[in-house]
Amino acid sequence: MTRSLVIAVDGPAASGKGTIAARLAVHYGLPYLDTGLLYRAVGRGVIAARGSLEDAGLAEEVARDLNVTAVTPTDELTGRGAGEAASRVAGHPGVRAALLELQRAFAAQPGGAVLDGRDIGTVIAPDARAKLFVTATPEVRARRRWRQLAGRGEAIAFEEMLEDIQRRDARDAGRGAAPMVQASDAVLLDTTDMDIEAAFDAARRIVEAACVRTGA
Repeated sequence: MTRSLVIAVDGPAASGKGTIAARLAVHYGLPYLDTGLLYRAVGRGVIAARGSLEDAGLAEEVARDLNVTAVTPTDELTGRGAGEAASRVAGHPGVRAALLELQRAFAAQPGGAVLDGRDIGTVIAPDARAKLFVTATPEVRARRRWRQLAGRGEAIAFEEMLEDIQRRDARDAGRGAAPMVQASDAVLLDTTDMDIEAAFDAARRIVEAACVRTGA
């Protein structure tokens, strides 16, 4: 493909968007950014500073001082607590503004990139050639996350995990700054009844169709 290919993958927690986005990046030979990790790192930074996640000023300060090259998917950043913290600090407009240009610069790389998050197709890369909104029922997403955490030794009741998922959905969709919403030109991919191979194949076909539509 000769044109730059930016792929925006949005959706709620545990929908499969991260795995799909990472595999699309490998398939197309593109750099990949899990933007959720940036917000998780900010949340953990606020906690490490013994601050409140509701302190918008402190959260913005942490975001502006973030060393992006040091943000990797460690157990600390992919755990349940970091996910909750990320959802809370992501509601602060100053945090989103601090990370906005970083994400846009990543998307603007020569050749393109794959980014996943909550507002990629609507705010970060509204002109992306391919946009997907990946979702699944709350119950299925909660069970996926519950199994993932259980496999790492994090004990939590399924009912509590489901409540976490529903609470994060409401917060992410209801925030005033860049809420989680499906872009008008994004293709919905419901992975409720799909394994990862079927989900990736469906995502790949969506990207291929977008490339045909916009010209290779």
